[in-house]
Amino acid sequence: MNTNKNLSVVINGLVKENPTFVQLLGMCPTLAVTTSLKNGLGMGLSAAAVLTASNVLISLLRKLIPSKVRIAAYIVIIAAFVTLVQMSLNAFFPDLASQLGIFIPLIVVNCIILARAEAFASKNDVLSSALDGIGTGLGFTAALCIISTVREFFGFGTIWGISIYADKIAPIAIVTMPPGGFIVLGLLIALINYIAAKRKGDKAS
Repeated sequence: MNTNKNLSVVINGLVKENPTFVQLLGMCPTLAVTTSLKNGLGMGLSAAAVLTASNVLISLLRKLIPSKVRIAAYIVIIAAFVTLVQMSLNAFFPDLASQLGIFIPLIVVNCIILARAEAFASKNDVLSSALDGIGTGLGFTAALCIISTVREFFGFGTIWGISIYADKIAPIAIVTMPPGGFIVLGLLIALINYIAAKRKGDKAS
C-alpha cells in the first residue's frame, strides 16, 4: 500500500466520510457530552483509541472469526478495549471519567466502531485498518471538539473552562441543553454542506 493510498484512507475518515458531519453516526455521545471542550476531546480520543485498537485486532483475526458469530466477536473485542480505556481514565483522569460517565461504557455499542469493524477492518489488512481507525477516530474527535467549542462558548461564555465573556454578557443557556445540541449540530452540518457545494461549484466553473 503506497503513501497516497495510506493518506487517502486517513483523509476519508477525517473529512470525506466524517462519522458525525457526513454519516451522522454516534449521535448519542455527540449530543450528550459536547457541552464543554474538555468533555468533547476526552470522549473523542477515548473512542478513537478503542476504534484504532479494535480495528487492528479484528483485522488480525478476520480469517479466524467465523462469519456467523462475527458481530458478537467484534463486540467482545471492542468491550475489552473499552474496559482498558475506562480503567485508564479512572486512574489518570478521574474528573473526566466522572463527567463522561455512562458514555464511556457505551462506546462498546457505538455504531461508528461497529460499522468500521464490519465494513473495513474485517476486509482489509492491519495497516489499512489501523489508518482507517486513526482517520475515523480523529474525524469523530474533531467533530466533537468543534461542536463542544461552539456550545461551551455560547452556552457558558467560556472555552476550556476559561471565561471569555461570561462575566460581562449572559450566555445563551439553551445551547447547553439537548435542543441546543441539535440546533448547533444542524447549523454546523448546514455550513459544511454549503462550503462543500460552493467548492464543487467553483471547480465546475
